Amino acid sequence: MFYNRLLKTTLLLLLASPVLAQDTREYQRMHFTSSHTSFPDTGRVNGHLYDSVLYSAAEHYHDSSVLLIIPEHVHTNQTIDLIFWFHGWRNNIDTAAEFYKLTKQFVASKRNAVLVLAETAKNAPDSYGGKLEQQGMFKMLVRDIMHELKNRGIVPAETEPGNIVLAGHSGAFRVIAYILQDGQMPVQEVFLFDALYSQLDKYENWLYQDKSHHFIHWYTNQGGGTDEMSDTMMVQLKAEHRDFLFTEESAISPEIIKTNRILFVHSYREHNVIINNPDDFQLLLENSLILLPD
Repeated sequence: MFYNRLLKTTLLLLLASPVLAQDTREYQRMHFTSSHTSFPDTGRVNGHLYDSVLYSAAEHYHDSSVLLIIPEHVHTNQTIDLIFWFHGWRNNIDTAAEFYKLTKQFVASKRNAVLVLAETAKNAPDSYGGKLEQQGMFKMLVRDIMHELKNRGIVPAETEPGNIVLAGHSGAFRVIAYILQDGQMPVQEVFLFDALYSQLDKYENWLYQDKSHHFIHWYTNQGGGTDEMSDTMMVQLKAEHRDFLFTEESAISPEIIKTNRILFVHSYREHNVIINNPDDFQLLLENSLILLPD
């Protein structure tokens, strides 16, 4: 599924140790653990064998960390919006946040929300979502996040989760698809970066459930088949008489993002350089149909 080109570029992420930014006047950075993240899970109790290499459970499938980025400007009434980012292969929540400048982009977008990075397969070539593929597990993760925010005095005790956005890169496609199907929480928007490798039925079912659902796949022709899968999905949407737009990255604009519920953005850039520089994650957040500015 993933070509050698993808594996070589993702290896760049392993060359730098995680940079754990200190709290600043712009945001707070918090780690906690939840028993309702992907791992540990019985599906990887013996680790995972890939390309003749064993990725052990102890090293790669035992971390239940959650990283929260809380902007200084965040405020709540009765609800707080949550933006989830799921990382791809050979990554972890801290390297992904730093390498793709997710924290910087999120804070700069000035959305009134909290950014959440929940650990999945840590530094491993694996898309398996672990426990988050189970019925209702994502709902319990959201509950744990809200509990943490309340305990730390970030939100009032009566605050409920508001709008939920799921975003991710590469191998994140699988855990996001299962959350849409079995997470038991309403999700309003999905932003994928070169991540549509399979699970089309789950994405399409979610799109058909509500005409307000907003889906964007920003993909390349330099990876392991996301271009072909995007073409397949567009053919299926056309057959179902569903409106969508295909555009080249060079033509993207805030208006296009805001006026197309289903959008495919094609890029000629490499798999690992379509998220930042320019800051495309920030661009999508700023033009979300549901996320409000501070």
